[in-house]
Amino acid sequence: MPEQSSPAIYGGQAVIEGVMFGGKHVNVTAVRRKNQEITFLEVPKRDKKWVTQLRKVPLLRGIVSIVDASAKGSKHLNYSAEALADDELSPEERAQQKAKQESGFSLTMILGVAIMGIISFVFGKVVLTVVPAVIEQFLFQHVFSSTFVHSLLEGVIKIVFLLAYLWGISLTPMIKRLFQYHGAEHKVISAYEAGEELTVKNVQKYSRLHYRCGSSFMVLTVIVGVVIYSFFHWDNLWERVYIRLLLLPLVIGVSFELLRITNSMRDIPVLRYLGYPGLWLQLLTTKEPNDDQVEVSIASFNRMRELDAELERNASAELSTLGTHLDPVKG
Repeated sequence: MPEQSSPAIYGGQAVIEGVMFGGKHVNVTAVRRKNQEITFLEVPKRDKKWVTQLRKVPLLRGIVSIVDASAKGSKHLNYSAEALADDELSPEERAQQKAKQESGFSLTMILGVAIMGIISFVFGKVVLTVVPAVIEQFLFQHVFSSTFVHSLLEGVIKIVFLLAYLWGISLTPMIKRLFQYHGAEHKVISAYEAGEELTVKNVQKYSRLHYRCGSSFMVLTVIVGVVIYSFFHWDNLWERVYIRLLLLPLVIGVSFELLRITNSMRDIPVLRYLGYPGLWLQLLTTKEPNDDQVEVSIASFNRMRELDAELERNASAELSTLGTHLDPVKG
């Protein structure tokens, strides 16, 4: 890949035994199968016009981007799970599964997974917002009078919950491998942004940590929440919880904007430290990948770039020519 003076900005996510990368026109997932073959899921981007417009509005674009990523990411995660399950099927079972997909059953399941992805994200944010507030209120309600101190302690409890959760799930073999693919995703993006040729040897030189990561966003929401919640007084627990839920979209929007700012400042000697808390959290959410995992990440990134380039060269090409159905046999 030739060196570029101003590389495009790409993002992605780890899936089961693979990596998804999002391009300008298409999202691509590459998955390592049991027979060591790499298969792909290629899904064209078809955002509604109003969604595209909202992505340009500060504060709102963060909420839209995150909800959209949760829905689309669930589809790719489902593909990787289906691929893993397919590797364990007999030929007869595989034929039956393919018949269900062709009848439209799989498409219904994909829609359900996308909806569940959004619900899971919203539920997770609500739980991580409400529970720490309840615990802090129970432990320190009569100890401090300062709203800021209460919000700060709430933020500390939230961080402890988050760290404990991530550490706990990282001990399971499947999640550990998922975190390795997360590291592989970061390495590929860093190598690309540095203008390196994307070979396994070159990519492995780079850090598994990256400023533009969802882990950084999680930390920022806690910090931003401490500040924003401090401006609002509450008289009882229910009022406190209500205020936090009402302000959650604002916290998400502001955090998204700050993440963009900290990323743009990462090369400024002093201001780059603003992104360090998110990088520290990535020590839990990423693991060092092996060469095979990096190879899968490179394959996904190159395929995404290839499809984007084809569509750029042929402006009249229909996005519908790309694969839009999950096929765990063909990829």
